[in-house]
Amino acid sequence: MTEKYSIVLGRHGQVEDLRSGAVRLEGVDLDFIDIKRMPDAYRSMARSQPYDICEMAPTSYLMALAAGAPVTALALPMTRRFRHAGLQRLKDSTIRHPKDLEGRSIGVRAYSVTAAVWTRGILADEYGVDFDKVTWLTEEDENVESFVLPSNVRRVASGTSLAQMMNAGELEAGFGGLAGVGADLDDRLVDLVDNAASREADWYRRTGIYPLHGVIVVRNELLARDPDLPRRLFVAFTAAKENYLARVKRGEADSPEDRRYRQLAEQVGDPLPYGLVQNEKSFEALVQYAHAQRLIATRPPIADAFIDPSIQ
Repeated sequence: MTEKYSIVLGRHGQVEDLRSGAVRLEGVDLDFIDIKRMPDAYRSMARSQPYDICEMAPTSYLMALAAGAPVTALALPMTRRFRHAGLQRLKDSTIRHPKDLEGRSIGVRAYSVTAAVWTRGILADEYGVDFDKVTWLTEEDENVESFVLPSNVRRVASGTSLAQMMNAGELEAGFGGLAGVGADLDDRLVDLVDNAASREADWYRRTGIYPLHGVIVVRNELLARDPDLPRRLFVAFTAAKENYLARVKRGEADSPEDRRYRQLAEQVGDPLPYGLVQNEKSFEALVQYAHAQRLIATRPPIADAFIDPSIQ
């Protein structure tokens, strides 16, 4: 009898062939479960592991791992995005330089949101911002219940949203989109970092770090029962990715996200690299940033935290 594993993935082009069945996972039927908002799946996986296989924000995973959650991540990053852009300010704000954030408040959906972890790390490294001097305003619970928030993080009042506060001028800076204030204020916001794209390209040339925003996690009980699963997942995910990137290159996949990866390929080569060695600098940087921002108490070796299915 064929095994059936439940799985939750975002609607990414690189997993489209897995969803459609054009690429199969050897020996297993995948039962795809659709979640309206992927952060809700991350939270569920951190707290109760209701799915066999799940995409998960990597900082949520690191925090859940530190808290003892019985899951293990594979070095299969799902989405990639440079993070000089994304932290936004009101156009009429007096904030002009990242250092101007010190002594101010910044809105973010939750303190541990991976986009914020990357941006805080980058702005600290590149601009010398001391984020201990920033007050972080959040509107959702952290995914790991046992996590104790730093003293400079506070939850906005019930019934109040970050978008409302920014619209009223009570908040001058926040993360855009799902990471923070949503999209309703787009016409009133600008990125804090000018010429972000060119700065991101320069940063990548200097550091080799290519920020990742999702990993595939598997329940440990499943790995114990099916130790060959990581290798088979790597084979299937890689086949689906290669099919997708071929469509992108031919112009058959041409959504804004597809075009973004087509452009990124000119800069980084493979815009969706899988494997631990291929992503070593990025994993190391994320672990370092998570530790520096007090999301995890110690820095686990990346080879312990992330299985490299490409060498199994």
